[in-house]
Amino acid sequence: MSPVRAETAPDSKLYRPISEVSELVGVRPHVLRYWETQFSMVRPRKNRAGNRMYRPDEITLLLRIKELLYQRRFTIAGARRHLLDERKDHTPQVEIGFGDAAKKLVLHEVKTELKQLLGRLRERATSLRG
Repeated sequence: MSPVRAETAPDSKLYRPISEVSELVGVRPHVLRYWETQFSMVRPRKNRAGNRMYRPDEITLLLRIKELLYQRRFTIAGARRHLLDERKDHTPQVEIGFGDAAKKLVLHEVKTELKQLLGRLRERATSLRG
């Protein structure tokens, strides 16, 4: 196994042409173009000449797609679903707006009342036992 040179590492350049990316990923350029049609998250920029230029995060995504399809034997649809589920799991939490704050306040009040009722029921149960 040969050591990976710095210039072939996915993160060493800002943009790479499809020929370099196909060598890095280990698939033919037409496969990368097909994956672009099947996976909406793969959208390489195009230069003035219309050539696809891939960023490091897209190369990482392409390596992940290759792993799912070739090593883990996912179908295209299964790999797409898996990647979308992974993205949903990593979405940052969003602060709630005022409309949601009112709902949250009502839920907090209901929760507090339920806890009070539970406390009373427990007191009554202990008094009946003793």
